[in-house]
Amino acid sequence: MAYWLLKSEPDTFSWDDQVKSGAKCEVWSGVRNHQAKLNLMKMKKGDRGFFYHSGGSKEIVGVVEVIREHYPDPTAEPGEPWVVVDIKAIEPLQKPVGLAAVKAERGLKAMVLANNTRLSVQPVTGDEWKLICKMGGVKA
Repeated sequence: MAYWLLKSEPDTFSWDDQVKSGAKCEVWSGVRNHQAKLNLMKMKKGDRGFFYHSGGSKEIVGVVEVIREHYPDPTAEPGEPWVVVDIKAIEPLQKPVGLAAVKAERGLKAMVLANNTRLSVQPVTGDEWKLICKMGGVKA
């Protein structure tokens, strides 16, 4: 299993919106960065991800699961190369983990989030996953 971090502006699509999607899942659309697109293309069914609010609070708020691997983005213009994955909410973090806490944690110094805050879909290492789960009060 691989781990990821997916960012969303909470005013556009929040963790609560993701949870409301329920079992029908949510299409993770609108990614318009090639590096982020390549990360979406690497995702496999069953991979886990952190749901990150990129606006306002700047914090990891929940855990999601990839339930459908990449396919063409229905919001893209014809001929554009963008892709989506389908994800579903698994559980909220008991204690959201903010960007400041990530940057302050020695074990997360190399994390993409600590060094490239603009990338909307990022890989997360297994060690980073475990540490953030611990910080957020959920089982890894």
